[in-house]
Amino acid sequence: MLIAIEGIDGSGKGTQTTLLQQHLLETGISTAKLGFPRYEATAFGKRVAEFLNGCYGNLANVDPFLVANLYAGDRFESRQLIEQLLSTHQVLLCDRYTPSNLAYQLAKVDPSRRSELQSWIEHLEYHIYQLPRPDLVIYLELDAHTSQQLVLKKDPRDYTESPLDLHEAAQGYLGTVRQEYLNLAQTQPSWRIINCRSQGHLRTIEEIAQEVLQVTLQSL
Repeated sequence: MLIAIEGIDGSGKGTQTTLLQQHLLETGISTAKLGFPRYEATAFGKRVAEFLNGCYGNLANVDPFLVANLYAGDRFESRQLIEQLLSTHQVLLCDRYTPSNLAYQLAKVDPSRRSELQSWIEHLEYHIYQLPRPDLVIYLELDAHTSQQLVLKKDPRDYTESPLDLHEAAQGYLGTVRQEYLNLAQTQPSWRIINCRSQGHLRTIEEIAQEVLQVTLQSL
């Protein structure tokens, strides 16, 4: 089973992926994990890092149809590893997967082009590159303002020397990405939404982790 953990930057995907792996292993379920993009492990991943560092211009300068190819190529280079982990484990957890490519690129185009772009990304990743579709997508729902505050508290990242990368720095853009995630969640039966805030307050990491585990076990 391939499970994608999704959400905008700062929503806790990496933390929840790690905790979910630990919890599943404790229940005797063999579980592996991967994080995308794989900035240092693939040629496309290195190009993604350059894009996020502004080497190709700002968000408006690079057509999202082209950017989508970088993220998809990173997974294509990783396909053999994905297939190997799926064949040797009961569960493979992915911190970001194809849904990230969809939400982040759809947020950049006019609504009239979104259907075309979504079809292109799904065709590229699932048909041309023959990547497995996720069996379950867990979307961590968080507002853009809070996410940006949490990103600033992160430890330094290997792929950038800036406190915020190209995507993270654009709060208005992240708000649109969040809406695209919600749009996708409402039309995809394999998606589950987990709110990171409750009654105006940020939930604890463990509270969220327990709900993530519950949703996962219900799907196994």
